[in-house]
Amino acid sequence: MWEYTELVQEHFLHPRNVGEIESPSGMGDVGSLACGDALKLTLKVDENDIIVDAKFKTFGCASAIASSSALTEMIKGKHIDEAAKITNQDIADFLGGLPKEKMHCSVMGREALEAAIADYRGTVLPMAEGEIVCECFGVTDLEIIRAIKESNLRSVEEITNFTKAGGGCGKCEEKLSNLLRATVGETFEIKAIDKKPQRMTALQKIKKIEEVLEREIKPGLRKDGGDIELIDVDGDFVLVSLRGACTSCAKSQTTLKQYVEKKLRELVLDTLIVEDAKP
Repeated sequence: MWEYTELVQEHFLHPRNVGEIESPSGMGDVGSLACGDALKLTLKVDENDIIVDAKFKTFGCASAIASSSALTEMIKGKHIDEAAKITNQDIADFLGGLPKEKMHCSVMGREALEAAIADYRGTVLPMAEGEIVCECFGVTDLEIIRAIKESNLRSVEEITNFTKAGGGCGKCEEKLSNLLRATVGETFEIKAIDKKPQRMTALQKIKKIEEVLEREIKPGLRKDGGDIELIDVDGDFVLVSLRGACTSCAKSQTTLKQYVEKKLRELVLDTLIVEDAKP
């Protein structure tokens, strides 16, 4: 299981500023449902360029929700120029730290803030002008280079943790290695790509679980008025929340173990353990 700080848990269980500002001064919309993480950030800025309100809507894991909630708290009351200096590490530090595998959630928050500020100012995001390196998650070379420099990344695995690049099909691993060499400008060891079947990365696992839930599990539950939501994936522990008729069903635990867990073990990984994310 990931070790979440008390602040991460607090902002996940009781997120601040959830929603969307009507007629916002600026809006940042990053990620996508297909990628497993999406965030919409809306800002209200007054005549003195002070952010007087900030709200978010997010689709993602506990870290994504907590990072988005923390971000809105951090920027409210700040001048737009001051808010623009906030980094993903600042978001992680505000929460008392994030697991290295979840750092991309704070990066998504920073990107949404940059997009919202650019929208407010009527400018184009420099990162958007880069060349797409990871087609699975739409990550550009400029985003990867910035992450390498700012967070002192020294491996492809670290790049994946911070940007999600390489966490899908893995076809961009060589490009990531080349960008790492070119950016760091020093000799370091990069393991050769093993052509044998490898254990799924955390991001690959999450994506596969989401696909199976949507294609195989949700349709069956919806026929009986129920539903299910993926809350987080911590190692082999899959945290979900039952919805609709499933919440009051006396056989809800049977549904989790004999239907959901069994199906995920069959189609994703035979070591997965499904648990109910208690409110």
